Amino acid sequence: MAEVPARNPRAEATARLGPGHTAAVLEPSPPAVNAGPWFADDPQHVAAPPGTRLVACTPGCDVHWEDLVAQDPGLAVFAREHWLADLAPLPAAPDDLGSTRTALTALAFFVLAPARHATNGKIGLRWTKGGFGTPFFGPDRQVRVDGDRLVVQERDRAAAVRITTLRQAGEAVGISPGAPPGINFHDTPTMPDLDEDLPVSMDAVAFLDDWFGWATRVLEELRVDAGLPDDTRVQIWPEHFDAAIELGDADAGTRASYGASPGDDAVPTPYLYVSPWTPRDGAFWNAPFGGALLTLDQIRASGDDLGAARDFFAAARAELG
Repeated sequence: MAEVPARNPRAEATARLGPGHTAAVLEPSPPAVNAGPWFADDPQHVAAPPGTRLVACTPGCDVHWEDLVAQDPGLAVFAREHWLADLAPLPAAPDDLGSTRTALTALAFFVLAPARHATNGKIGLRWTKGGFGTPFFGPDRQVRVDGDRLVVQERDRAAAVRITTLRQAGEAVGISPGAPPGINFHDTPTMPDLDEDLPVSMDAVAFLDDWFGWATRVLEELRVDAGLPDDTRVQIWPEHFDAAIELGDADAGTRASYGASPGDDAVPTPYLYVSPWTPRDGAFWNAPFGGALLTLDQIRASGDDLGAARDFFAAARAELG
């Protein structure tokens, strides 16, 4: 494995802002959280140290990233690349997204999630710049996909290797690839042969980087709008390879999963979705899995990606009551 720069997204962003500010970001950052029900940081919702102002991309912060970018255009590129402000339009999905999505779903479920699970029993992943990865766990350790490379970071050192097979990825991480044990999954991806090539297209990973970064921003806003419920956080579920949160009251029949999928066997194109826990009838619930969906093409055609996502999720919450 070749050494690469270690990352601390919150520290990187705070350094861009200068004295008197603390940055909230959308990516997990060290130090690892090794206590509590989540065993992970909540990167967009942090407490600013005394004497500093919290800069975030969701309501309720001291300073919004959009306001800082308006005052200092030099921050625009950084903020845009990290889905914090001055957002770029979502790109079209590349033709080879499907094969890369299948390969990375296997990598997520059979390598990244088990690496985290072995330390704290958790399987949730997050968007990380360049792709996706684990929150920091154990001794400030993170495993992430960055382009066509698998990166293993521990404290202030990181090393990367090109993604080839599950066997090679497991050796790089230090585990035997396999499903996280002791969890009853609703459905799971098919495990490829350990020596089968995992086709990873740089164009497809770049799209997934954008899709999961944008989706994390959308879902964090939705979470704030719902009052920051303490029983849900934005996570990429490795078995489905989608980013999601859950909102609502299960006993009242209003609870649902709100998420963003890069596509699957039932719906090959990327889409936003709402999947009620209690079955619903009506024209709004247009998805083959019994929920509602809004496709990437519909989002892009709206001319306002963020507005289309907000309207879709608001309509779903109104339908659910």
